[in-house]
Amino acid sequence: MSDYQTVRYESLAGGVARVTLNRPETRNAQNMRMTYELNDALTRASYDDDVKVIILAGEGPHFSSGHDVRGREPYEMKPIGIAGGFKKPGAEGHLALEEEIYLNMCRRWQQLPKPTIAQVHGKTIAGGLMLMWVCDLIIASEDATFIDITLDFGVNGVEWFGHPWEFGIRKAKEMLYTGDPVTAQEAYNLGMVNHVVAREGLADFTLGIANKIAKRPSFSLKLAKMSCNQALDAQGFWTAQQAAFNLQHVGHSHSRERYLAGKIEEMKAESTTKSGK
Repeated sequence: MSDYQTVRYESLAGGVARVTLNRPETRNAQNMRMTYELNDALTRASYDDDVKVIILAGEGPHFSSGHDVRGREPYEMKPIGIAGGFKKPGAEGHLALEEEIYLNMCRRWQQLPKPTIAQVHGKTIAGGLMLMWVCDLIIASEDATFIDITLDFGVNGVEWFGHPWEFGIRKAKEMLYTGDPVTAQEAYNLGMVNHVVAREGLADFTLGIANKIAKRPSFSLKLAKMSCNQALDAQGFWTAQQAAFNLQHVGHSHSRERYLAGKIEEMKAESTTKSGK
C-alpha cells in the first residue's frame, strides 16, 4: 500500500518511524481498512533497515475508541494467515475472520522484531487496548484512561486478552467485572504504563525515549525483545490468549442465539396480534 486512508506513516530522524491512527472523526475506531493499513505500515517499518524503533500514536482527542461496531465495511483484504473460511455460515466463519483480523494480527504485531512504543492519550476503549498492549512500552498522557466494556456485549473481554498480565489478576477482574476506567496514574502504579507525562509533552517525551533506544545495537534490541516475549510465553501467555479467544466465541455464539430467539418471539407476537388471536 502506498496511499493510506486510515493511518499516517512518518520516517523521523534518528532511526525512528511513527505510525499514527488517523480516523479522528471516529476517535480512531478500528475498521477493516485500518487493520490492514496498520499492518502494512508496521511491516514497512519492520522491513526498513534504517528504522530501529516504531512509535504507534493516535490522531485527534483520543488514542482509540476500539473496534468500529457499525458493521464491517466491504474491504478486499489480503489475509496474513494460512486459514480461510471467512464467509462460511455460523460460528465457523465468525471465528475464522476474527482469528485473522484480531488474534493473529495482534500476535504478529507483538512479535515485530523491533522495539515498539505506544504513545497514548485521551481514552483507550476495548479494542484500542489491543493496539496498545502489543507494543513493548507504553507512554501515557496524564489524561489517559483505559476501559474494557465488552462484557456488555456478552463476551469475556477483548480478543487480545492481556488483562491479567498488564494489571495483575485482581485488578483485571475488577476492570472486566465493573467496566470502570483505569486512570493513567493507576495504570502506572500497576506496571502497565512505563511513564505518565503532561499531554502537551507526550509526543516529545515519547520521541526522546525512542531516540535513546535507537542508539542501541539493533541485533541486541531484537534479542532482548525475543527473550522477554519468550518469557511471557513460558508463563503461558500465548496459550491463555488462544483459550480466552475461544471462550469469547462461545460468548458470541450465545449472544447470537439469544438475539435470534428474541427476534423469533417478537415475530410470533406480531403475527399473533395481526391475526387477531
